[in-house]
Order: sequence, then structure tokens, then C-alpha cells
Amino acid sequence: MSTLPSYVLVTPARNEARFIELTLQSVVAQTVRPLRWVIVSDGSTDGTDEIVQKYVCQHDWIELVRQPERTERHFAGKAAAFNAGYARVRDLPYQVIGNLDADISFEPDYFAFLMGKFAENPGLGVAGTPYQENNKTYDYRFNSIEHVSGACQMFRRECFEAIGGYPSMKSGGIDLVAVFSARAQGWQTRTFTERVCTHHRAMGGAQHTGFRERLHRGRMDYLLGSHPVWEICRGVYQMKKRPYAIGGILILASYFWNVLRRRPRTIPENLMRIRRNDQMQRLKSVFRRSFGSAVATDRTANQH
Repeated sequence: MSTLPSYVLVTPARNEARFIELTLQSVVAQTVRPLRWVIVSDGSTDGTDEIVQKYVCQHDWIELVRQPERTERHFAGKAAAFNAGYARVRDLPYQVIGNLDADISFEPDYFAFLMGKFAENPGLGVAGTPYQENNKTYDYRFNSIEHVSGACQMFRRECFEAIGGYPSMKSGGIDLVAVFSARAQGWQTRTFTERVCTHHRAMGGAQHTGFRERLHRGRMDYLLGSHPVWEICRGVYQMKKRPYAIGGILILASYFWNVLRRRPRTIPENLMRIRRNDQMQRLKSVFRRSFGSAVATDRTANQH
């Protein structure tokens, strides 16, 4: 294999004292460590800074950047925190830059594996792995292998600079927009299922829980351009999960309420077209597999 590319990491962290040490331990244990890891404390008040500072004193490649406290928690703040970290690594001779959440953990060969994928494929712009929550990994029948989770997104430097980094969006979806922006410019994006990271807090759990989380999900699906047919299928699928029925209903109600209100979307039109085409292709694939499975079952039953 060719030489692995060098990489840097940036971690926006806001009140992550509960889990950030798991992330610190995981990165320190890597067989291929980053050239620099900048952890940006986004106004943390819960002891996050003190935990990080212990590791900064032990490892000269870890840096803590402190941002002022702010009263509002939103994703534009996360983008601003990332940009503060990015400014600290911009002049370093790295080839890959990663946005790493402060509440995940992974095996010691995690980044060696991902850097190997960048080394093998010069056209690979964004890479990552699935994440696991409560011992469950996302069902990739319903998620494109070309989407890369925001829990850990690794960008080839040229790709990240070409898309202009993360957009400032209070509503969220900065990771999704970044992936589609890369695809729009001809870069390949890929989730590699041979590895997995563990997400210790439910996605979106920092801001929304319970029924509010379902309403937020429907609103975000609208703002980020989900196709109405996809959304109906998604809502029906979610009805089979807790809270049964009502969860899927709330997602659909929120989505179509925003359709009726004609709220401005936060995703550019060209990226929305790519996303909708991607969703419809996935639905066709799911229906083809389901139909093929049903036909095979009928043939087996007729043979008996």
C-alpha cells in the first residue's frame, strides 16, 4: 500500500464532559495519530475544558481552543467552532482533515483504516464509517452508502477547500450539505461499513428529545429538501419504532406543515435535486429487493 496521508482533526465541543474522555482515549490510542488535533470548547461550562487540558499537558499534538460562552445552542455555532479550529491547522502540511464529534469512541486502527481508503482512491473526497447507538447500527437499506455521518467526517484537503468548508446554518444539516456539495463538484463520498464508531449520545440528543425530536426531524427533512414520497415512506417506517405510530405521524405532520407554509429551504436547489434523485433511487432499490424476496417466497411455497 502507498504511504498513508497525514491528517488533522478538529472537534467542536460544547458541554461534553460526560463523554469526551472516551473520545480522547480513542484518539490517543490510534496506531496512526493525527498531525494535530484541535479541540474547540464552544463556551463549555461543565468541566469539558479541564478534562481536555489533562491530555493537552501529556500530548503536544493536542490543542485546546476556548470560545466565549453563548446562550443559544445551534449548528451555526458548531460551524463557527469548527472554523476556529480550522484556522489553527490551515497552514500545516496535512492531506486529510476530519470533523470529529466529542462523544464517540472507536478502535485503535480506525484512522489508519480511513487513511488507507484515501491512499487507495485519489477521487475519494469524503469518507467515514457507520455509527452505532445502543448496540444498533443504521440500516443501510434506507441510507445511501454515499452519505457520510457527521459523527466523523474525513475530507481530502482539496475537497474541503473546494466546497468552502462547512456552511453556517442555525437549523442544522451542515454535514449533509457538505457531502452533497462534494458530490456536486465530482468528488466521491463513501461510508465504509468494515469499521464502526460508537456514538454515546443519541444523534440530536443535545437539543431535542422525545416528541420534540420527531417534530424537529420532520422540519429538518423539509428544510434539507427531502422528496415528499421519500418522507411518506420514512414516516410509515418510523411508525414501527418507539413511540409506536405517533413518532412517524409527528415526522409527517411537521414535514407537511412546513410544505403548506412554504418555508424557505436551507439547502441550495442544485443540492436538493441531487438529494431527491438519490432518495428515489434508494426507494426503487428497496422495492426491487422486497418484490424479489416476495416472488422467491411464493415460488418456494408453490414448490411445496
